Amino acid sequence: MGDQHEFDRAGLDLWSDEEHFEVTRERLAEYAAATNDPIPAHLAGDIGSPVFAIVPVFDALMAPAVDVVPMNIFGRITHGEQDFHFYRPIHAGDKLVSRGRVIGWETKSTGALIYIHLTCHDEVSGDLVNEQYLSGFFRGVDAGEKVGDAIPVIPPFADAKAGTPTATVAAHVDDDQTFRYAPASGDPVPLHLDEEVAKDAGLPGIIAHGLCTMAMAGWAVVSEAAESDVTRVRRLAVRFSKFVFPGDDLETRIWRVDTANGVTTYAFETHRGTDIVLSNGLAEITD
Repeated sequence: MGDQHEFDRAGLDLWSDEEHFEVTRERLAEYAAATNDPIPAHLAGDIGSPVFAIVPVFDALMAPAVDVVPMNIFGRITHGEQDFHFYRPIHAGDKLVSRGRVIGWETKSTGALIYIHLTCHDEVSGDLVNEQYLSGFFRGVDAGEKVGDAIPVIPPFADAKAGTPTATVAAHVDDDQTFRYAPASGDPVPLHLDEEVAKDAGLPGIIAHGLCTMAMAGWAVVSEAAESDVTRVRRLAVRFSKFVFPGDDLETRIWRVDTANGVTTYAFETHRGTDIVLSNGLAEITD
């Protein structure tokens, strides 16, 4: 089906080194501002927005894949899905420790998927703050048979989304969005910052960070489904479907699915006109 590459089974379930991160009020506020977050507690740096959880784990994000993926294709990885499971929010003053591992991989008709599991703990108490699951996609790569485990499934909730959305929230990707998001998140990938690099990769120009788009959808869901209270968010997950560009106008559409055991499940999608740029959105909110 494509280029055959052997992934290294010795790297399966091999935890990366621990990465330490001290959370500051300034960093929390910078991230909120860089994602156009309107929630006052986030902008003040009192508490982290949901997708800020990617920042403390960023250095542990790709380290596990280095032990598995051949280096000659490593630069071809793109983000497939991101799934946050929250045990408590992140606050200024937190000292966090994160690590990651590859839990599996498999080959699909269009390429190979690698599955990564990340944990983030409170360094002082040892308590788990959040877990994250993500998939990385290598277009046109054949990694052979399925190995290990996949990440949790994000249901499509097609029946719920056939109805009228519970809420819709507009957002705009500013012309300088990527230049603000890169330092706030710690993600310096040139595709988001250098027009020539992006064009050399076959893109029309720089692209927005996928997690910035997810952060915009995240504050939309928190605003509409959790009354702007991030402490109520238990899970937030998406599939990255299309590239987003500076200047894009976005709309996040939210549907209430059901309530069980004090937790309400919402489905959401983020649209750019007729394009769905974030699909299979899932949020679990405590009542």
